[in-house]
Amino acid sequence: MENTLYYGDNLEILRDYIKDESIDLIYLDPPFNSNRSYNVLFKDESGAGSDAQITAFDDAWHWGEMAEHTYQELIQNAPMNVATMIDAMRQFIGRNQMMAYLVMMAARLVELHRVLKPTGSLYLHCDPTASHYLKILLDMIFGVENFKAEIIWKRSGSHNLSQGWDANHDTILFYSKSSEIIWNQVFEPYSEEYLARFKRVDPDGRKWQDVALTGGGAKGSVDARSQQPWRGHFPPPGRNWSAPRLITDHLELPRNMDVIEKLEKMDQAGYIYWPSNGGLPRFKQYLDLLPGSPVTDNWSDISPINSQAAERLGYPTQKPLALLERIIQASSNPGDLVLDPFSGCGTCISAAQKLGRHWIGIDITHLAIAMHKNRLKGNFGLEPKRDYQVVGEPEDLAGAHQLAHDDRYQFQWWALSLIKARPLGGSETSREGKKGSDKGIDGYISFLDDPKGNLKRAVVQVKSGHVNSSMIRDLKGTVEREGAQIGLFITLDPPTRDMVTEAASAGFYHSELWNKDYPRLQILSVEELLAGADAKLPPTPDNAAAFKKAERVEKSGPKQGELGI
Repeated sequence: MENTLYYGDNLEILRDYIKDESIDLIYLDPPFNSNRSYNVLFKDESGAGSDAQITAFDDAWHWGEMAEHTYQELIQNAPMNVATMIDAMRQFIGRNQMMAYLVMMAARLVELHRVLKPTGSLYLHCDPTASHYLKILLDMIFGVENFKAEIIWKRSGSHNLSQGWDANHDTILFYSKSSEIIWNQVFEPYSEEYLARFKRVDPDGRKWQDVALTGGGAKGSVDARSQQPWRGHFPPPGRNWSAPRLITDHLELPRNMDVIEKLEKMDQAGYIYWPSNGGLPRFKQYLDLLPGSPVTDNWSDISPINSQAAERLGYPTQKPLALLERIIQASSNPGDLVLDPFSGCGTCISAAQKLGRHWIGIDITHLAIAMHKNRLKGNFGLEPKRDYQVVGEPEDLAGAHQLAHDDRYQFQWWALSLIKARPLGGSETSREGKKGSDKGIDGYISFLDDPKGNLKRAVVQVKSGHVNSSMIRDLKGTVEREGAQIGLFITLDPPTRDMVTEAASAGFYHSELWNKDYPRLQILSVEELLAGADAKLPPTPDNAAAFKKAERVEKSGPKQGELGI
């Protein structure tokens, strides 16, 4: 299903929803706690801890029942070489966090290989902590012959460590499904040193340099005349006349045209330089016809997202949009289908949308899905159901109750997304230590309601059951303490009459900018929100929306030479 966000475990989503050989390009940035020391990552675990799972921004892979089950499944069902390698790895590494991560990744990589088209490519983003193990897995699943590149992305500068070499790069492993792949060469601007070579200038201002019109020996040449004389000149011994492909294509000359004829056409068009000393003719290489320098596997021209970046969303593992644009442009074409099975804050999805590709995003947290929806709305004006589908979210009250029963934190993130509120406190980073850190606030919405541009705020509380009027009084105190203008109370259960009365007694917030009153305390039931209700807030420009967004993106591809994204 194209242009779809899936909530859930990507292994189950891949098996249940994604067809064989239906995806053109896969990018994945699986979370892994590389900041933990090797002593911890390789410490044997009893299996009594929590099963391998991912929570928002808090990757916690552990050897438990789930990892053991997945290991047994791989041994029984995976291709023989994969099963043998996984068994060998377990004997070598042991039962620990690293092995749990590799087992869970192996199961997903097998499925990703299945859904990839024969002409498709996969890019796995990781860091040196586990890249060598992941490369072995990819070699077994995709085949060593389909390894294309190990891309090094310089993601930060030096940190002046007192001991050791500073780790400042990520690794992106590039594999294909077969030898026939989609490939569009990507270029970057030339260096100043190279540009300095173009010292000659035509009267019309075009810069050029003269280069040889000859190439390597005639061995394998399709043109027998490549070593014949042209206008009284012979190519040097061991060399042959060569018409640069860049110019012959520019002049729209037939590929099978005689090389001497090509040289004549080039001369007529003004692309031959005749030295005054009578030496060999040379090619006039114009700077404005060159596409740029081909990008290598060492990417140091794409800066990481810093605290002041316009596209920063506050997601700790967020990658630059430019990084994903480069990958998507190189290994897919407009209209192709791009899959990100660990879609996080949605950078890959946004890049695919911008470049005219179809996309599928999968994530296991409602927080991530909410960020996707907000980003698609803010950057492209897209709405769920109208422009894309969301699978796995509650669609009715029964589904909301089930989610609250299964995982109250996921319910909280989902409920906040119904009014486009941004999570706050422990719920934004992990499940640990949530209570006591949020000071009665689960989320907030910022809005502009001041001629001077000062930001105002509505604080949000979410309750999944057992609500009463004392909670509304507590919210009123929280609004006053935080200096907020409005308090929003989202409840799964219907509010009591006393709660409604208590909220009404708080009065109104008056907007001087809009000359309108808004209830200071608002109770929003999940049932009402599912039916289309929303918080009553002053109209807010896009640049002050709940999730901070990057600047609005137009649906068009970057120009060649601008791909230091």
